Amino acid sequence: MIKPKHLLDTIDLSREEMLELFETIRMLKKADAQGAVPQLLKGATLAMIFEEPSTRTRVSFETAMTDLGGHALYLKPGEIHFGSHEAIQDTARILSSMCDGIMLRSKEHETVLKLAGHASVPVFNAMTYYNHPTQGICDFFTMSEHLPAGKKLEDLHVVFVGDSRQDTGIMSKETGHMCATLGLRYTVCSPTRYSMSEQEQAKIREKMVQTGGTLVVTDDVDAAVCDADFIVPDVWTYYGYESEEADRMAAFMPKYQLNMDMLNRAPTHCKALHCLPANREVEITSEVLDHPTRSLVFQEAENRLHTQRGLLAWYLYPRMKQANESLRQYNEGHMRAFLDAVL
Repeated sequence: MIKPKHLLDTIDLSREEMLELFETIRMLKKADAQGAVPQLLKGATLAMIFEEPSTRTRVSFETAMTDLGGHALYLKPGEIHFGSHEAIQDTARILSSMCDGIMLRSKEHETVLKLAGHASVPVFNAMTYYNHPTQGICDFFTMSEHLPAGKKLEDLHVVFVGDSRQDTGIMSKETGHMCATLGLRYTVCSPTRYSMSEQEQAKIREKMVQTGGTLVVTDDVDAAVCDADFIVPDVWTYYGYESEEADRMAAFMPKYQLNMDMLNRAPTHCKALHCLPANREVEITSEVLDHPTRSLVFQEAENRLHTQRGLLAWYLYPRMKQANESLRQYNEGHMRAFLDAVL
């Protein structure tokens, strides 16, 4: 199988590729539990460019590279000439010549597409204001670990409750892309004003024609959650949209808040997720977020590390030069002899 070069959008992967990724993550998670993560990326370097702040994404990628024997470089605007004093295509070529992969968290989706278009090494989309592939893969891997009794992955009904508007509903789109790739039943529940665009619905449905998934878009919470297996919320307010905060709170609260009342309207096996950071008592209550059996939020957060290990191994390992030990010893001996003679 020829693997995709970059991770830009989960809807670009096949179901088979996604399941292969899940198995890679699962194997590395098991190895981690045994304290025996294999050094698959020994000597590799990942450039990590952050235009936006991050907790889980930065820590998980950097730790994952270290665990796999590699090294991660944290880069941010003001410290590198990315898109300001240097064209993105030039940065892409330079980093590709020095690093084995490039991770980017960017505001504009076009930025990560442009970077990937000029990079000769794998580029990982670590969130734009359009989608969040690494989080989506983590979320559905977590679901696969907590399947309801008697159900297979392909039987799941995943419900997103909250903002699914085109310019702000990041996780509604990402969850849709994952459901489309895996062929799952997906329901998006939002106030009409903050509902998923026709364009995005068409993109998701086009993929679902191939995979057998279904999409329903509604504003009816009861109808959405009545047979949900997992409920996914996300924040209602965003940087740069402060002027909309009062209108947003009025539109979403309390009908679309993931609280115990909503969760109890779903089947008893239904679990809550959240990509974090969360605004407690806003889009999700602490009672749900911290619930010992109905919440998977912190298991989901921990799985970001296991997911990044899997992604890095799946995308980078096949492209690394695998020199045998005798060649390494030859080059080391040759260089030592040369340096001992001239220094």
